[in-house]
Amino acid sequence: AMVIFTPLLTGIFFGVNAVSGLLVGALIASVQLAISMSNSGGAWDNAKKYIEKADPSSELKGKGSDVHKAAVVGDTVGDPFKDTSGPALNIVMKLMAVLSLVFADTFYAINDGRGIFSLQ
Repeated sequence: AMVIFTPLLTGIFFGVNAVSGLLVGALIASVQLAISMSNSGGAWDNAKKYIEKADPSSELKGKGSDVHKAAVVGDTVGDPFKDTSGPALNIVMKLMAVLSLVFADTFYAINDGRGIFSLQ
């Protein structure tokens, strides 16, 4: 709901320039967050695999150790990061942009694009 209403309310109350700033900020934040989530999810998954392959006499102690149990917890968090959350931010960016484009005429019709608050 926030993805849908944020550009609409921003455009209606603050105008076209505010929606442009919102879209730029959302794009930059979403790209950074998506890359970060995908990479960290993959790193947690790889860490668990690395520990499972370790020799039981090594520092990591291999499968079944406390280190492995912690890595399994990390992998539980990492799997949704790399598989769903990171890629889903692409949809968020597209939805905000398309919604803003569809309502661009409405935003411009309110005080010549300055919004209800008539901001410059």
